[in-house]
Amino acid sequence: MLQQIIQTLPQVLVDGLTLGFIYAVVAIGYTMVYGILELINFAHGDIFMTGSFVGAGMLFFLLSIGFMSSVPSLILFIIIILVAAIVTGVLGVGIERVAYRPLRRKNAPKLIALITSIGISFILEDAVRFIAELKTGNYILTAPPMFQHRFVLNVHSVFPFFNNATFQSSFLVVSIVTIIMLISLDIFVNRTKWGMAMRAVAQDRETASLMSINVNRVISVTFFIGSALGGATGVLFLIQYGTIDPYIGFILGIKAFTAAVLGGIGNIRGAMFGGILLGVLEMFAAANLSIITNNAMDSGYKDVFAFIILILVLIFKPEGLFGKAAVEKV
Repeated sequence: MLQQIIQTLPQVLVDGLTLGFIYAVVAIGYTMVYGILELINFAHGDIFMTGSFVGAGMLFFLLSIGFMSSVPSLILFIIIILVAAIVTGVLGVGIERVAYRPLRRKNAPKLIALITSIGISFILEDAVRFIAELKTGNYILTAPPMFQHRFVLNVHSVFPFFNNATFQSSFLVVSIVTIIMLISLDIFVNRTKWGMAMRAVAQDRETASLMSINVNRVISVTFFIGSALGGATGVLFLIQYGTIDPYIGFILGIKAFTAAVLGGIGNIRGAMFGGILLGVLEMFAAANLSIITNNAMDSGYKDVFAFIILILVLIFKPEGLFGKAAVEKV
């Protein structure tokens, strides 16, 4: 049994990193908003879904006008991901101004904002489903293949106890773009004035406003960046997996939120690590659960495995792997 598990580790790592990168970027959207507003924005998973549909719509439009045949796939991909990021970024800002800012001005309980975010999630799902069915007659879309060239990672010749791993060129695209986004965000938050303002508002919103920081503008920028990253990740999901529907944001959003909690909610680097760790754990379970349980459980139980790991981590470290225990002054 152990030998079989070890042999599949390279493929598990490749698949786990692909999924983990997607979880990581979506988790960052949750943790950025929570860090500033202490709000769990459950609509964020559906902003990710909206980005994937915007990307698919752009792809079909460019295909219909013959643009794809005359432009390299990489240029096409850059156009699509930029459009999806801008659209979802603006959508995120609009949601904040229409749904969350009025509640904040009235000092509404946080539970009200949480319920509002759930309502927005359902609105986005049904709106996207309506538009997709109106335009295509079906709310499940399959995108034309991009970056489908297959590679073989020849691990076995160097380490005979491992099997070779295979991956498509889309894995490289997803990995490189995700790493660029994560590094850029880390630099933005830690090295720029806007990032400093975001950290100040997250630490103490009232004091930041007294120091001439426009809190509402900082919150809008936070929503724009988090939503734009989520929409761009939706395009990466589309490129990697090909098929999307209006409900992919729900379960993926829950898992990304889980990744944010696992890494330490409010900690951006923790969300990155938590997403990658969750993706690898999920793929490990999908590949090996049937072996470990002697066929009593199959890959369909991979979500259970991932959430059991989360529960164990939170039992022994409730603030998450990279979070800091909150100290309340009495």
